[in-house]
Amino acid sequence: MNDNTSEMRSVIIEREISHPPEKVWRALTVPHLIAEWLMKNDFHLAVGHRFKLQGDWGGTLDCEVLTIEENRVLSYTWDFVNDNPDYDLRSIVTFTLTPTGKGTLLRMEQAGFRPEQKQALGGAKAGWEQFLGKLEEVAGRTD
Repeated sequence: MNDNTSEMRSVIIEREISHPPEKVWRALTVPHLIAEWLMKNDFHLAVGHRFKLQGDWGGTLDCEVLTIEENRVLSYTWDFVNDNPDYDLRSIVTFTLTPTGKGTLLRMEQAGFRPEQKQALGGAKAGWEQFLGKLEEVAGRTD
């Protein structure tokens, strides 16, 4: 496997959300809300906390919280290890929240796709578009 990080690819999605950063932050960090828009989980808001995301497809992602800047930045590892090493994905997901006049600009970046992982990159882009649409709905229902 080539470990040249300069060849790594990322999925970046920016979305204007019509809710304040505090509401978006809650949707990003409260386990039962994460389950509504992303996946079942045992998330806890603490740097170094290891957690799992359980996908509807039966797969599991191993994650670890890396960065917390309340209402601003959240990042964690997003590792999918498979029986077939060609499908292994070791990546980092970072959410950045910027207040705007209308609510929040949410920037999501998933970094760490190897150049040969074109299918995974495309799948992640489509998946995140759906996840972030659901996140916006969930954020609208938080108090």
